[in-house]
Amino acid sequence: MYKRILSIESEYNDSAFLWGARQVGKTTWLTSQYPNCRVYDLLRPSEFERLLRRPEILSEELEDYGEGDTVIIDEIQKLPQLLDEVHSLIQRKNIRFILSGSSARKLKRLGTNLLGGRATREQMYPLVSAEIPDFNLVRAVNNGMIPRHYMVQNPWERLRGYIGVYLSEEIREEALTRNLQTFSRFLEVAARCDGEMLVYKNIAQDCGIDYRTVKEYFTILEDTLVGYLLPAFVATRKRKALSTPKFYLFDVGVANYLRHCRNLTPGSDDFEHAFEHFIIQELIAYIGYNHVEERLSYWRSASGYEVDAVIGEGRLAIEIKSSDEAKSRHTRGLKAFSEEYPDARLIVVSLDKYRRKMNDVEVFPALEFLDNLWKGLIV
Repeated sequence: MYKRILSIESEYNDSAFLWGARQVGKTTWLTSQYPNCRVYDLLRPSEFERLLRRPEILSEELEDYGEGDTVIIDEIQKLPQLLDEVHSLIQRKNIRFILSGSSARKLKRLGTNLLGGRATREQMYPLVSAEIPDFNLVRAVNNGMIPRHYMVQNPWERLRGYIGVYLSEEIREEALTRNLQTFSRFLEVAARCDGEMLVYKNIAQDCGIDYRTVKEYFTILEDTLVGYLLPAFVATRKRKALSTPKFYLFDVGVANYLRHCRNLTPGSDDFEHAFEHFIIQELIAYIGYNHVEERLSYWRSASGYEVDAVIGEGRLAIEIKSSDEAKSRHTRGLKAFSEEYPDARLIVVSLDKYRRKMNDVEVFPALEFLDNLWKGLIV
């Protein structure tokens, strides 16, 4: 089992919502962290049915619990009405609840009790490089970082099953869309836009649906934690910046599967694309786990200069290239960005053998960059 970086402990022993896409390891982690706690698993039909019939049975069964006790409810989004009982138990008995799930969309849509600020919100991401002994970069870029996928030589069948489970359980059961076939088609088109700026009308045309439906579908991907919109950094004056967001699926392996890209090798265009996605994925996880207040964005000028990742208000700019030797042409976007933000730290992440410096640009081999990132030396 991997030792995960996530921590949901707090000074005040607060209750917590723990969100994360399916199979990122929430249940395994909770079982290992809280082996002696009462667990209500709503994926078990018998557990789900009895609590559905009488939600108040939760309060009856926890009558002897009190301050210092922790109770876990797994897949809470399947039974939102339980949250009224949870809220009451927190108020009356100061029980600590950990409420895990893969989507808060249903809870928000139904106007469910979200405990009035009495629970923190945490998120578990797919595995990150710092959690894996003998981490293999090429395997990660190919397989992705969902634990069951990273560990096998060929994850293709598992990825096929994963997409099927997502569509059947997350989408159909929550009635997020009536036309599952259309949504499935949209998902493949969205994957082709992975790491690209979103043009809703073009995607709508490819899918044969209204662009407003496309925007709603992207919201579904965000709410079910299967995708992220990466905002554009627009605070530049010398060069007008584009404001369109980029889209990334939450895991590079899932993106590879939907894009029909497999057996990627360094030097190919598909590897370049997946490598960039993977580094962005690590940055998103680092910022999330460490509650970094600065925003992750990207920058692209109207004249075509681009920086793959910008941290905060221009403090750090990162270009991601899978070349085995970063060259001066790879730094053009960074140099253009630095004209407006001369104090910005400029980094190229590449497959260079050794760390070096080209004028004001630091060139990091990917593994060294990841090691520094998780040691807190980058962001």
